[in-house]
Amino acid sequence: MENNQTIHKARALYYNFFANFFVLSPKMENYFELLRLLNILKDSALDDSSQSALNNISNLLDKDSNTALVQEFDDLFYNPTNKKIRLTASFYNDGVESGKKRVEMLDFVAKTKLRRDEKNFYEYEDSVGFIFSFMAELSNLIANGEKIYENTVHCVFAEILNGFVDDFAKEIYEYDKAKIYKELMVVLHSFIEFERLFLEVPKPLKKDRIVKKAEDNWGNISEEERNRREKNRALKALGPKY
Repeated sequence: MENNQTIHKARALYYNFFANFFVLSPKMENYFELLRLLNILKDSALDDSSQSALNNISNLLDKDSNTALVQEFDDLFYNPTNKKIRLTASFYNDGVESGKKRVEMLDFVAKTKLRRDEKNFYEYEDSVGFIFSFMAELSNLIANGEKIYENTVHCVFAEILNGFVDDFAKEIYEYDKAKIYKELMVVLHSFIEFERLFLEVPKPLKKDRIVKKAEDNWGNISEEERNRREKNRALKALGPKY
């Protein structure tokens, strides 16, 4: 029992660590929290490869400024002049933003006492930042005795995260603009392999990614308009309870 509590606390720490790389804040105290978590994990890495990667991340991050991290984050995920790496489970599963996986995540969230902070968090519920944050919170609650959430954690991992995280990590690892995040993906890989063993969830079979073009659904429209329509369609699918 005590051993499982320790494991849950460690899992919460790892999920929180990853969340801090995908939910960036202008507040320096958040950045210093990331550095604190990094120093903790450096002392108890899962394997040699993640140990090396954590040391590399520590060397790449400025101890007094988050500028380098913010710049790389923008280059990888938001800079319109670069190839953008997508951040949602729906994109990797359905080929569109705000698709089926977001609806599934909304259902999982509704079964807990946790809710998305809409004032400070603008990404969808199936974005990696939200998923990591959600899993960190639930793992911490489980460590503190709220076993009711064990099934939710298992389902979110098995039905949401497990299916796309390998492809997501590969996109980042192979991107020539990734330096800090490339090392982070080494740590994430080791952790995901641990989670599969701990939760007894097999690695998913390799499948071709769905890539939908604008003309497949609504003719030749802009990506912004297509995303807006996809979002509206997903919201309709939720039904009146939301």
